[in-house]
Amino acid sequence: MSITPPYLQKGDRVAIVCPAKKLPKPMDDAVRLLQSWGLEVILGETVTAGYHQFAGDDTLRAADLQRFVDDDSIKAIFAARGGYGTVRIIDQVAFSQLATHPKWLVGFSDITVLHAHLYSNYQLCTIHGQMPINIPDATATSVETLRQALFGEPLQYTITSHQLNRQGTAQGPLIGGNLAILVSIAGSVSDYNYSGKILFIEDVGEYLYAIDRMLYMLKRAGKLKNLAGLIVGGFTDLKDNDIPFGQTAEEIIRNAVEEYDYPVCFNFPAGHVADNWAMVFGGNIRLTINDEQTVISSI
Repeated sequence: MSITPPYLQKGDRVAIVCPAKKLPKPMDDAVRLLQSWGLEVILGETVTAGYHQFAGDDTLRAADLQRFVDDDSIKAIFAARGGYGTVRIIDQVAFSQLATHPKWLVGFSDITVLHAHLYSNYQLCTIHGQMPINIPDATATSVETLRQALFGEPLQYTITSHQLNRQGTAQGPLIGGNLAILVSIAGSVSDYNYSGKILFIEDVGEYLYAIDRMLYMLKRAGKLKNLAGLIVGGFTDLKDNDIPFGQTAEEIIRNAVEEYDYPVCFNFPAGHVADNWAMVFGGNIRLTINDEQTVISSI
């Protein structure tokens, strides 16, 4: 049974930290946005720190995250950005406090490590959604979905069905995140149990052949066989070799799951896109796909 942290209320204290790559500039827009929601914003040391490409060395980043995990007055932790580095500190942070005092963790991309680790080990629901670094370029819709998720308003999304969709209805816990990160934590203590889950995947900047290779890794490990459903978000800024791979990312994904019979949704607005709609990982959802539209709703 998943653990849903208390939804936010006006007056709550929230924190912004950087568990991965360092920030290129202050998070003024994000701070003003959170304050406009009635929240008190606390900035971690890592927001202004730097160590090569990271927001401080591993010890500092782990300690900064640990500080807010342990602080019961903090009701949500926002990862300021992704990049790379969360996997380097995940085993240095003790998350057991969240089992008795759960709080929201928000982010995407490299933050997939935290989503998976917290759900797999503590059954904690987390939010895949816009991060502070993305706020200046984020659509109003995506920002509003983040607010709705944090403050406990029901999420229901309707989009036009994609031609490669596989129709059907499914329900179950939503898991997933960045495809490359999911592959990188496979077999570790942070890895998801995929059976019976609705999986969401997205990625950015990958070669088409690499997407194919990662999907075959998940497939050969038995992770795609027993899904309840699949939701495919943005696969953006993709690259190809001089000799073309010959398929789009969507075609690669559809081919990888062709032998299974669960519903598959393509072109869901989430991932490395401006219109990155919030989703509650670990929460139960219903996925309904027909010829005309796809509906995803929390249950």
